[in-house]
Amino acid sequence: MLCGYARTSSTEQIAGLEAQLRDLLATGCTEKIFSEQTSSVGPRPQVDAALEWVRAGDTLCVTRLDRLARSTTDLLNIVQRLEQKGVALRILDFGGSAVDTQSPTGRLVVTVFAALGEWERSLMIARQREGIAKAKAEGRYKGRAPTARKQLSRIKSLRANGIAPAAIAHELKISRASVYRLLKEQS
Repeated sequence: MLCGYARTSSTEQIAGLEAQLRDLLATGCTEKIFSEQTSSVGPRPQVDAALEWVRAGDTLCVTRLDRLARSTTDLLNIVQRLEQKGVALRILDFGGSAVDTQSPTGRLVVTVFAALGEWERSLMIARQREGIAKAKAEGRYKGRAPTARKQLSRIKSLRANGIAPAAIAHELKISRASVYRLLKEQS
């Protein structure tokens, strides 16, 4: 049986998730598809559920390799876990064609490309850090806009009305620690 897994990094990427689901259905993943919208660095309960659900003889399908694994090590652990269960991995869009781990060549190709993807990501992060350092040196880097500080007047007003810091944080959708920090700065 073909089982699918789809993931986007954020809830704003609806079109990307819909495209993955469409491709998985077109491939034949009609009985079971696991999907989630979460960053690859955070918990991914649906990938864990998919890995638990598949049985010997099944094939886990993903549209692209980066939708499944965080790193080469993560991919190799997933492939090993699948192989121990007698399950193959099929990547539908692998440079224009599909590849799976049912053959030694497929396993080699998947492993090499996972390593290249990890290498490319580390280069991108290094370039990003260099760009940030240059922008800071030139005084152009502002960093992330402070979300809690923008609401300081509202925080002070709510606190003056006797609202507890935890309730203020909940209402304004900011952290409780930020409320306490800003109130302390004002005293």
